[in-house]
Amino acid sequence: MLVTAVGASTEWGHMMKLLSNDNMLEQTPLQERLTEAATFIGKVGLSVALLLLVILIAFYFTGHSSTSGDAKFRAGHTNVTDAIDALVHIFSISVTIVVVAVPEGLPLAVTLTLAYSMRKMMKDNALVRRLAACETMGSATTICSDKTGTLTVNQMTVVSSWVAGKFIVAESDYTDEIMYTLPASLRSLLFQGIAQNTTGSVFPAKSSCSQDELKGHERQAVEVAGSPTEAALLWWGLKAGMDFEATRLESRILQVQTFNSATKRAGVAVQDIDHRLVLVHWKGAAEIIVSMCSKWIDMEHLQKDDDSQHFPGGLLMSAEKRREIMAIIDSMASSSLRCVAMAYTTVEREDKETCNRGTWTLPDSDLTLLAIVGMKDPCRPEVRAAVADVTQAGVVVRMVTGDNLQTAKAIAMECGILEKGCVDELKAIEGATLRSWTDEERRKNLPGVAVVARALPSDKLLLVETLQSMGEVVAVTGDGTNDAPALRKADIGLSMGIQGTEVAKESSDIIILDDNFTSVVKAVRWGRSINFNIQKFLQFQLTVNVTALTVNFIAAMSSGDVPLTVVQLLWVNLIMDTLGALALATEPPTDELMQKPPMGRHKPLINYAMWRNLIVQAIYQVAILLALQFRGIELLHLSGETDATTINRTVIFNTFVLCQLFNEVNSRQPYEQNIFRGLEKNHLFMVIVGATLALQVVMVEFLEKFASTIRLDWQQWLVCIGLAALSWPIAYLTKLIPSIHRSKS
Repeated sequence: MLVTAVGASTEWGHMMKLLSNDNMLEQTPLQERLTEAATFIGKVGLSVALLLLVILIAFYFTGHSSTSGDAKFRAGHTNVTDAIDALVHIFSISVTIVVVAVPEGLPLAVTLTLAYSMRKMMKDNALVRRLAACETMGSATTICSDKTGTLTVNQMTVVSSWVAGKFIVAESDYTDEIMYTLPASLRSLLFQGIAQNTTGSVFPAKSSCSQDELKGHERQAVEVAGSPTEAALLWWGLKAGMDFEATRLESRILQVQTFNSATKRAGVAVQDIDHRLVLVHWKGAAEIIVSMCSKWIDMEHLQKDDDSQHFPGGLLMSAEKRREIMAIIDSMASSSLRCVAMAYTTVEREDKETCNRGTWTLPDSDLTLLAIVGMKDPCRPEVRAAVADVTQAGVVVRMVTGDNLQTAKAIAMECGILEKGCVDELKAIEGATLRSWTDEERRKNLPGVAVVARALPSDKLLLVETLQSMGEVVAVTGDGTNDAPALRKADIGLSMGIQGTEVAKESSDIIILDDNFTSVVKAVRWGRSINFNIQKFLQFQLTVNVTALTVNFIAAMSSGDVPLTVVQLLWVNLIMDTLGALALATEPPTDELMQKPPMGRHKPLINYAMWRNLIVQAIYQVAILLALQFRGIELLHLSGETDATTINRTVIFNTFVLCQLFNEVNSRQPYEQNIFRGLEKNHLFMVIVGATLALQVVMVEFLEKFASTIRLDWQQWLVCIGLAALSWPIAYLTKLIPSIHRSKS
């Protein structure tokens, strides 16, 4: 045995090396935008806090820190303890500003949203292995999908064949009779090529459920195991009268060349027990096998009853005949059939010792063409609608398959990936074309490519890398071990739960449990829901942050103190971070989400419409809270009340919290004027908002010392509720302002 490569130099080692280039630590598009938003908000909050700290310290030491105008600090008169207490108080105000401004609830909101959606996606046959993949799916701009088993049902059947120059329609009622009339020598060669050159197997059925498969002649019911292509060929042979076990016993296998995605062919050398020849059978992609042939068998020249002619001779394949055969292949492929050709040649018995050597390669030229078989793998009935839905959502679907170009185009047209009658050559290309392009040509041409046929696993990886370099967020489906590098490299790797290998599953982010493209579309839908829910929460939280930051800054600048205590601010943070996130994270996906373009990699997290809603609500809340801060006692007619200041502060706190509860309802529908749409379906949202309101009542009415509040009478409660409820009509009027989002939609 000659060793040609070891370790990382082998094909397996090369693939493992590709898998070791782990991109799991890379941030998802949403994480990148959230990091940018959180960093920006944190910087603004820290800057405001530092500015306030400097100004308050300056005011304190220059004698302008008292609302009455009296100086609090006097050199030589203010003792050190009072000065330290004052500085600590000023510092605590600045820290409060930072706490209010920094959106520390974002990670929790993201985690809650992802966890909730992950559980729901499981019901839609999408098992999420990597949590971040949920939201990345919503940003997907292109899906590179396999054909077999994903877009099709993965049940190959032979529907037509060309045998020795004669067409046979497998779905015809006379198929069995036609196959039985073939010369015995030709049938023997066909059966030997099918039974010996296969990785499938035939075994007795456990029940009689498969007996109908073998109609025309009574025989024992059997079952077939193997890949869809192998199974289809075996069934075709069985229906023609092949005895699988007997055929395999008639000859001995000398050497095998297994099928691989690069050569698209498989071969076997067998020694016929009754004759002095070694036969080499080949099968594979029709155009590849035909290119290896120099002869073909013509039915008219066969002597049907001449048993001495065990191996029928072939006619020379002229250029005209080769064109005719290629036209037959193109015709089958254009009918969305997978074309597999079968051919054979002979080796003299004297060379059988050579055949046994490991270095001997099977002869792959001067073959004799036996048959061309057309197999049909029907599209899943629901795929066309699913492709239409995802295309409407702005996601480009590309089919990557190892099939013939004509077959791939026909299937793509059935699925709706290609338009009927499409003649643009760049819409459907072969993997060799993709490899031959330069990087610049790929970047130029790929936006228009919808089908890549005769693709190798490395072509899929090249496609993913090129699309990512163009700024696309790429989702890839795959089921084979060789697909693992592409699955790992893609932004979202989708492996198949039924047909997928363990290596493919381990390299993927999401496992599609039913191998169905519609489940991929559902994953896109849930991913968009995650992005949208996080956007809604971010709009809600930023409104709270901007309002609290502005009110506290202005109040601190004017009076040297903030209207909300630390406990009250912690309660507001709890509303924002935990309860608010949980309420908005449970919003189910809507049909409207699939009518908008994907967010992609570079679109802003907060769009124009959300900034519009946020700013208007923040201005309104700041206005009423500052009015209560500076004129609340007069407006609430509290002059002369013993606890006027405490009541006023409680009203400010209560109004602020209630504003957030009402605005939480607004945040459900950033674009719709009807903010109550679908509210009755989300019971968890209503429970959370109701529970928050009940806890707020407890905070105000029963936890006076803990929350620094005082009980309010019913009129004061009405004032708080009325001011907060005004956010609903304000939100309605705000959405009348022209929005870039609507114009684009």
